[in-house]
Amino acid sequence: MRSELPPVALKVLVAGGFGVGKTTTVGTISEIEPLRTEAAITDLAAIADVSATAPDKVHTTVALDFGRMTIDDTLVLYLFGTPGQDRFSFMWDEIARGAVGALVIADTQRLACSFPAIDYCERRRVPFVIAVNCFEGAPLHDEAAVREATAVAAGVPILFFDAREQNLVKLVLTALVERALACARGEPVVRAS
Repeated sequence: MRSELPPVALKVLVAGGFGVGKTTTVGTISEIEPLRTEAAITDLAAIADVSATAPDKVHTTVALDFGRMTIDDTLVLYLFGTPGQDRFSFMWDEIARGAVGALVIADTQRLACSFPAIDYCERRRVPFVIAVNCFEGAPLHDEAAVREATAVAAGVPILFFDAREQNLVKLVLTALVERALACARGEPVVRAS
């Protein structure tokens, strides 16, 4: 039976370092045309932004990405992707306002790029999961290695996905919503398997 009540809307952050797959994640799962605020990387910006592991990147998010995902008749997620460069981190507080949790995307080739997003969530007590984007040709590490490298608490789920695969994006977002709800209820967090 369809509910007569409108669905509950939850705001979710999609955060992480430069070039880890935030825009791709939002675009893969969004049921609406995603809003993207990408700009070409200029020669000056390339000096600050382009890393050795993303030398072919020609566009970058300069404000945010936005998309929407309906879980069911009762729940809708509004996805807000943050810019990954340190020089745009001043916008994170505004983008994060009202978010129930964050999907922190990590790249095993550059795990340190995820540290600012992890630190941000920990300092502000925003429930989060780490979603390791398994790029083609990237070294794969198991959960224990990623947990040790990121130094996150045992209760923080670490999941592996491909940002281009809709069903895998849905799985990591579902895990995030479950974690956010458990944290809101004060329940002990069970690690995802």
